[in-house]
Amino acid sequence: MVNAILEGIARREGARVLASLIRTLGDFDLAEDALQDAYIRALQRWPTTGVPDRPAAWLLTVARRAALDKLRANRMIGTQQSDDVAINDALRVAPIEYDDTTLDDPVQRSGVDDDRLRLIFTCCHPAIAPAAQASLALRTLCGLETREIARAFLEPEATTAQRLVRAKQKIREAGIPFAVPDREKLAERTSVVLGVIYLVFNEGYAATEHASFVRATLCAEAIRLARLVVELLPDDGEARGLLALLLLTDARRASRLDECGMIVPLELQDRTKWDIAQRNEGSALVAPALAEGSGPYRIQAAIAALHTEAATAADTDWLQIVALYAALLQHTPSAVVELNTAAALAMAIGPEHGLMWMNRLANDGQLKGFHLLPAAQADLLRRLERWAEAADAYRAALQLVKAPAERRYLEWRLAGLGLRE
Repeated sequence: MVNAILEGIARREGARVLASLIRTLGDFDLAEDALQDAYIRALQRWPTTGVPDRPAAWLLTVARRAALDKLRANRMIGTQQSDDVAINDALRVAPIEYDDTTLDDPVQRSGVDDDRLRLIFTCCHPAIAPAAQASLALRTLCGLETREIARAFLEPEATTAQRLVRAKQKIREAGIPFAVPDREKLAERTSVVLGVIYLVFNEGYAATEHASFVRATLCAEAIRLARLVVELLPDDGEARGLLALLLLTDARRASRLDECGMIVPLELQDRTKWDIAQRNEGSALVAPALAEGSGPYRIQAAIAALHTEAATAADTDWLQIVALYAALLQHTPSAVVELNTAAALAMAIGPEHGLMWMNRLANDGQLKGFHLLPAAQADLLRRLERWAEAADAYRAALQLVKAPAERRYLEWRLAGLGLRE
């Protein structure tokens, strides 16, 4: 029972507590270790004492004490009054009361008092290598293990581990402040910050490697952070485009899995389950953002709006979606965007046209190991009634897929082909 309760608290509040610890301690590794110590002590004590009324505050206080004990053990500070008053003030904890007021700091010059948004800006400091910025944010904000981050970026786990170590070391040695920069310096980091928030959302919407395919708390956290960025930069069209994209995409979340935990593709989803209020809020943001110019998030938001505003799958304006994907390719040319464009083209003018494009991508080898490519090829081959080839493609996708929800769907489609062969 306590294990399940603690897991839920960690899922809901872990990022908030960790961000506060990182601000307080100025050391990512020490903060992570201290929080793990607090979780262990919770498992030891809560079965006897009961779950505290404010569990996040309890974890924060116990983690700070664990950090202080470790610092003293390492002789980084002494047991007597330290000359570094700032460290002592930061680590001071009340002996009885568990205080959660310091989970958020007073508003700073940028006007932001949210530790998690500050954490993203810290991770996205220009002194940190671009490849490491998103990895560090996924580690701290999402709680992803190194292997999960490696899978998300299609790279060896050792590469990800080294990148994380270097990024934390850079923050520590360079004294990178735990803060949102002054408004005049926001522009140099905004695009990277938006990208990280997008990654956080994607990890919640389709988990890389997690027991639950959909992690609603991460989706909600990404939307909350996107709202904060819009408040911080109300004139930034891409920030509003990202918020619109997340709202429109998340509006479909309740229909993505069936009662057996199998993923349901967009065309088969029960649209009565969609969150209409969230859809309307996202749609209202799209046109004004696009009127100010184009950008990858604004374009993707427009695509999402066309999907969510269609009364049925058959009513989807696929030609307009193809045009939008063509514009997206101009902004962010990548094999994944090409794959999505090919899928839209297949829906707009015929599966054989999309299949030709996908076959070229497969021959290029850019998406090797990416299960969605053979899965998409299998879908088009099925539509073309090329049953044997479709079955081979589904089997290829099954060799690569990790998420059980997606595996069930591919197995269901493959089993359906068996009735036709």
